[in-house]
Amino acid sequence: MSSRAVKVGAGGLVVGFVMGVWAVAMMRNGASSADALAAEPMPVAAMAPPMAEEGYAQAAPPPMAKRKSMKDFSAKGMGGRGTGPGGGGMGAAPSPSVSMDAESEAPSEQEAEKDDGDAAAAPTRAWFPETFLFEPLVVTDASGAATVPVRVPDRLTQWRVLALAHSRSGAQAGAVTSFAGTLPTYVDPVLPPFLRAGDTVRLPVQVVNTTDKEVVAALKVDVRGAQVEDGARSVKVPARGSTVAVVTVRAQGAGPVTVRASLGDTDAVVRDFDVWATGQPVVQTRGGSLAAPRTLSLVGPADAQPGSERVRLQVYPGALGVVRAELAAVERRPADVAADAYALLLAGQAPELLKALGETPDKEALKALSMVAGQRVLRAARAPSVDVATRLAEGALAHPENPVLARLGERLVGMVAKAQRPDGTCQGGDGWTLQRLLVATADCARTVRATTGTPEGKQRALAFTARSAGVFERYLPQVKDGYTAAVLLAEGAVTGSVADALRTRVRDALKQGADGTASLPVEPGMVRADGAEPSEVEATAMAVLALQGDAKAPLADLGAFLLARYTPGQGWGDGQANRVGLRAALVLFREPLPAQVRVTLTRDGQTVTEGTYDAKALREVLALEAAAPGSAGTHAWTVRAEPAVPGLGFSLSLAAAVPWKREEKGGLQLAVVAPKEARVGQLADVRVQVGAPSSLPLLFQQELPAGVQVDPASLEALVASGRVTSWDVQDGALSLRLASRAQGELVQVDFRVLPTLAGTLQAGASRLGVPGRPDLASSLPPTTWAVR
Repeated sequence: MSSRAVKVGAGGLVVGFVMGVWAVAMMRNGASSADALAAEPMPVAAMAPPMAEEGYAQAAPPPMAKRKSMKDFSAKGMGGRGTGPGGGGMGAAPSPSVSMDAESEAPSEQEAEKDDGDAAAAPTRAWFPETFLFEPLVVTDASGAATVPVRVPDRLTQWRVLALAHSRSGAQAGAVTSFAGTLPTYVDPVLPPFLRAGDTVRLPVQVVNTTDKEVVAALKVDVRGAQVEDGARSVKVPARGSTVAVVTVRAQGAGPVTVRASLGDTDAVVRDFDVWATGQPVVQTRGGSLAAPRTLSLVGPADAQPGSERVRLQVYPGALGVVRAELAAVERRPADVAADAYALLLAGQAPELLKALGETPDKEALKALSMVAGQRVLRAARAPSVDVATRLAEGALAHPENPVLARLGERLVGMVAKAQRPDGTCQGGDGWTLQRLLVATADCARTVRATTGTPEGKQRALAFTARSAGVFERYLPQVKDGYTAAVLLAEGAVTGSVADALRTRVRDALKQGADGTASLPVEPGMVRADGAEPSEVEATAMAVLALQGDAKAPLADLGAFLLARYTPGQGWGDGQANRVGLRAALVLFREPLPAQVRVTLTRDGQTVTEGTYDAKALREVLALEAAAPGSAGTHAWTVRAEPAVPGLGFSLSLAAAVPWKREEKGGLQLAVVAPKEARVGQLADVRVQVGAPSSLPLLFQQELPAGVQVDPASLEALVASGRVTSWDVQDGALSLRLASRAQGELVQVDFRVLPTLAGTLQAGASRLGVPGRPDLASSLPPTTWAVR
């Protein structure tokens, strides 16, 4: 690609942020306010549309600068989508922003060419990210200059460069430039994002000549994972022109496909796409902890379609990953009393937690989080109820270095202690059940014990605990559900024989899941101290806290359930659920992660997939995926970590596709009429006929053939007519939500599609259903479309 140095001059302007992505650079004070240019965010216009969107043939582009080295372009920024000739056609998929030392992401030329001796001399292009760099801060030197090298992707296109800068005094400036990446002659196969098993397509391969002389060269297209016809030929390309060769590709089974197109010794391109199975997906999932080798029994379908059997092993982070994710997300969650109290508690406990787990705390970030959460808590604590006081006290006391929060915590604990009734209970009111009263009393007991570091606090906690212990012993026969028993144990409200009896009830209430995990279900009518119904995840976290140290408890299975249901954005639910969930994760997975862990998945003793992760990688959700042919019937799958790591959970999924069968359940009727004859680039009609009871909300789904796009105007017309309430198109599938109907009315919906690939193409299944009602559904097996 192009090679040039981009510098910040004396005026302090930074140039080198690729393709319309934003960056900020610190400048010296050399730029004046008069010279500053205030820039507004703006989308980057495509320099030229991809050939795949225009058809098979395209005129040659205007001459562009000859491509030089791919490794020495000097710039800084983040790339946007490269378009234009050589842009990669339909097969391009967006890539996330990445730091630009990315040479390892692209296959080496030797790797890409080792299977093709005839074109060994051709430079191979195989790295096509659409966004390839993000650098939000560049500090210039004393003269106002900065030079940073960056590798430009193999996409042949016109790149737009946007630079924004500001001085320390606040002056702003910006600049826009562009550069071209191309070759004298190059090859550009137009690939679909996917095919389906059984497809036969005619793929166009464009050859472009930007020179002033006619070019005659050998064109060769090799395909791995599918069959190719007419893959080798000689092509003649006029000066400053282009030509299109068509090759036939047959996708016999599901799996990855790699296409390599080479043009003599001047250019070669390697691109990938997937072939999807046409059958009905069947997925089995099991889970567990990596504390010890885990053997699971999975039964694969006997009629799985060839190439559709795949296994996926996901590894979930333990305590360190959860703490880091919570610190990153807690401030952005909706604010309420429980969430604010949890954020303050997390900010106070995080330094000790991170150090214990082998991480260095970010003091400034934790200080900022403490300030924000502290301000919110102080507002909520002006006139708190006893329930609110139990939420806020622990978080305030987690900041002993802050005298305001420390005094607030003491005041809240004193308020809770005074709320205890003579009979030992705490809180309560009209309409309260005994179950809620017991849970609330245990909550109060935990709060009062939070200040046992002083003589006064210790005496107060002993008196409160002694009176409340009589409550729990008196009402022990009425505690029959697992959740309430788990709360009393988890909050440390009971000891001795009462605790032993409650532990037995918690163990008896545990449910073993089909995926190998264990959980604590919540019986109807059971509530938390605040009156809200707890989730099964929160109840399971309570069970972990209640059963810690119990040799009879399946803690590893409970931990696997807990980790598998954690999401970085939302955690385990609201603030209360997250507080309990984090406590449980720290109990289960308190040990730091090892430097490296090797994870191996075997089937009947034979290795299917394996990988080695370092401690940094193990802080995120990881995945191993592999083909698993021959999985029909019952097999023993073993997941093993070396060394064993209790702080990591896993989820194992075995997926396959089985033949679709026509199905009608609950009186739903469906008929789909596909186009009898479709042509590339011409709109064709699809008709859907539906019969169903008028009161049911209906969802129609159609899996489209490869390269077939839906005409949005025809869908908007359906919405305007009132027959469809909404539509969605993604991943080769169309979804229509049908409007309500008159009794006995047969609904007919017509929409239009635009084929972009020629060949014999397999559509997926057609389905009609009622959201949330699997007993009401109708489906049609896949059909074959002929596109000329």
